[in-house]
Amino acid sequence: MNCYKTVGPAEIGGSMLDKSYYDKTDEIIKEHGMGKESLIPIMQDIQAEYRYIPPELLSYVAKRIGVTEAKAYSVATFYENFSFDSKGKYVIKVCDGTACHVRKGTLILERLYKELGLSDKKHTTDDMLFTVETVSCLGACGLAPVMTVNDEVHPAMTPDKVSETIKKIREEEA
Repeated sequence: MNCYKTVGPAEIGGSMLDKSYYDKTDEIIKEHGMGKESLIPIMQDIQAEYRYIPPELLSYVAKRIGVTEAKAYSVATFYENFSFDSKGKYVIKVCDGTACHVRKGTLILERLYKELGLSDKKHTTDDMLFTVETVSCLGACGLAPVMTVNDEVHPAMTPDKVSETIKKIREEEA
């Protein structure tokens, strides 16, 4: 017997998300179980599915598994890998660790901003194709400067290699 109440989106104050988001989230919850200990694995799977956690879904999950929204948000904001901002199809991470910084990794970031029309305030392109993030370390110091595109490592980057990478992705998307 299930002792948890079934909660629908309307019971959480409505939503701007399509019903398919809630259906997929229900599948994820079913896979991990209704216990409070499932919160992090559920959030990981939602982020893997959508490249971010829609805030409406976090509230929905909290209600479904019996944790407070405050608890769910405190967990989601504690871990740096969770994001509430929608991301592009290609998430580019630029390392700003010591090795990359010393080897002019900032030029990589500057070229990405220029190529994609982004800045330190705007991280995702309007067409939702690219998101650029800086990270403290990618764990590839010997390959510095490094960037990743959807977790694929691009070593010994130069501004020209950045332009080539972006051009290649755009051609594949055309």
